[in-house]
Amino acid sequence: MDKIERLKHEKQYEQYVKQKTPRHNVWVNMVKAFLTGGAICCLGQVIYHYCELQSLPKDECGSWTSMILVLLSILLTGVGIYPRLAKWGGAGALVPITGFANSVAAPSIEYKKEGQVFGIGCKIFTIAGPVILYGIFTSWTLGLLYWLWTLVR
Repeated sequence: MDKIERLKHEKQYEQYVKQKTPRHNVWVNMVKAFLTGGAICCLGQVIYHYCELQSLPKDECGSWTSMILVLLSILLTGVGIYPRLAKWGGAGALVPITGFANSVAAPSIEYKKEGQVFGIGCKIFTIAGPVILYGIFTSWTLGLLYWLWTLVR
């Protein structure tokens, strides 16, 4: 009788988990991500072309585009719009440069009540910090390997 009750209980638990687990439509999520990422990239292209119309060099157009997209992302994060956009658009909002800016701004806004040093200063890179560290360490390692390769040749 003990095994029968346990099996019955396990089956009820499986049904409960199925009922509570959110269901996602992969195709709908991909379309949302595509539209969101595409809209961000189109906005970046509009900014870039505007800079070209102002007769700025190509390098400066790219720099201004990046800076404006980062600024917009931080402002939208501050007023609570970007998190809703990221929730709806998924990876489409989190992958471009705007997503990286959001990942730096969001913790600083969340922990500002803990003070400048222990709140903002310590928590600002909780999400982006590992990405920055990995990028710097990988660049350093590859640079060292390249330097050693040039010595051996």
